[in-house]
Amino acid sequence: MADWIKRFSLEGRTALITGASKGLGAEICTVFADAGADIVATARDKKGLAEAADAVAAKGRKCLTLECDLADADAVRAMGQAAVEACGTIDILVNNAGTTCLAPATDLAVEDWDFLMAVNARAPFILSQVVAPGMIAQKWGKIINVSSQTGVVALPDHAGYAASKGALNALTKSLTVEWAKHNIQINAICPTVVLTPMGVMVWGDEAKSKPMLDRIPAGRFGKPVEIADLALYLASPASGFMNGEIVMIEGGYTSL
Repeated sequence: MADWIKRFSLEGRTALITGASKGLGAEICTVFADAGADIVATARDKKGLAEAADAVAAKGRKCLTLECDLADADAVRAMGQAAVEACGTIDILVNNAGTTCLAPATDLAVEDWDFLMAVNARAPFILSQVVAPGMIAQKWGKIINVSSQTGVVALPDHAGYAASKGALNALTKSLTVEWAKHNIQINAICPTVVLTPMGVMVWGDEAKSKPMLDRIPAGRFGKPVEIADLALYLASPASGFMNGEIVMIEGGYTSL
């Protein structure tokens, strides 16, 4: 095996990926399996998880599926503990699952605010707590938080979503300060609109998408595999000195 392939290989590693039943999560499962990782895939959608497991199996890797509602703190902790018990150690955690409630700030319900914080910020924190002891013990670990461009730069009607992703970015840096000494790298990916099912649902209307596309120098939205490939770099030995970074992947949006 060429040296550069070894640097990007996940051979012998196990990755826990949330939101794995569709969109970015399913793509990350496939890309990581192709790089040699076994997968623990979690989501609420049993059918989607089965499809993700089939895609992983097609790459010759093992896939454990665990159903979980990330809005339920106790369920999140139990799922993480089940993954650790089944696999021994989780080497790579990808906090990919996310949800959105779009509304003007004056209209956003407190219940929606709490839901966004629970799924987008609290669940990643709980899972990081659960997997960190194993990573610390083996002196190796990767935590990748899939955040959002909106956690860094503002968009109308995104106050709750943006606040939850901003919290996830801050968590990324805080955990880095505590755990980098244990050879654990923690980074966040902040994509622009990506054409996942959720991306199409929110941005599929040309009246809404055109003003956004006009702000992106590349003139297009992202593709799921482009985000998955960045996640692969952050999960691999190649990124061993990259820590606490909030990585924008947005076609140049923030360059304007």
